[in-house]
Amino acid sequence: MRKHSERLLSFYARNPVVGLGITFVFVLGAVVLSTHSLLAFFSIEGLLIVVGGVIAVAFLSYEIDDVRKALGVIVSLFEERAETRQDNLHQDMMEIIGWAYMVKEKGLRRLESSLARRGIDDPFTKYGLNMVISGYAAEDVRAMMETAADACHERESLPVDVLQTMTSHAPAFGMIGTLVGMVAMLCSLGDNVASIGSNLSVAFLSTLYGVVSARMVYMPAAAKLRQIVAKHRFRNQLITEGMVMLVENRAPSYIRDRLNSFLRPERHDYFDTFNTDAELIAPQPRLKVVGT
Repeated sequence: MRKHSERLLSFYARNPVVGLGITFVFVLGAVVLSTHSLLAFFSIEGLLIVVGGVIAVAFLSYEIDDVRKALGVIVSLFEERAETRQDNLHQDMMEIIGWAYMVKEKGLRRLESSLARRGIDDPFTKYGLNMVISGYAAEDVRAMMETAADACHERESLPVDVLQTMTSHAPAFGMIGTLVGMVAMLCSLGDNVASIGSNLSVAFLSTLYGVVSARMVYMPAAAKLRQIVAKHRFRNQLITEGMVMLVENRAPSYIRDRLNSFLRPERHDYFDTFNTDAELIAPQPRLKVVGT
């Protein structure tokens, strides 16, 4: 029963469109119960005012690349989330332990030649290994890698700020659409009374679009991106600690026990089951990591 629940939760976590679809089912269900026409809740004018206005303000307030990343996160809400390289902290720990065995047995030069032959795609890990083989002191490696991790976190957090700004502006543009619709209605009172209904629909639907988009699109996207950024920061802390211990020439068993504290308890590795042959335990090439 527990395994079934975990699989179900994993399915919903990797398929956010399912949760979004369930929410829309409830909303549309309420609409169907309140009216016989779904088209009555559609207004192209209201959408243009709210969506266009929010995106325009975002481009005016932030760099183009940051806005594009934020909009990309919104698109990813409708896609199945695959497990990324940053999600597997246990694999990162195993690679660091493999490098520790290599350093312990054959020294940093052997590690350097092995990395040059295999290559490392992850920029942050590559930077840390470069610090290790450059012969810096442990405190210098920690300081430089923490600075790099903080800078990376700041860059990745900018699209979160963009989404939060879009969340706050969406209801405001909904009110702007309401005012536009009310002005258009007042202007048509003396000329064409039949157009009052359409102008009123633009007025009220703009407010609806502003609130719904803020709560169901921009805010969830900001929360999702904030979680991803936090995971990247946590992983960078693990990598930093591992590189410092490599410089200190710590025993692989010590590194394993220290890095276990970064993992979930069920992912801890308590037994020394590694092959001490450096060629067998040398880390495999990483997957390409984008955006670090």
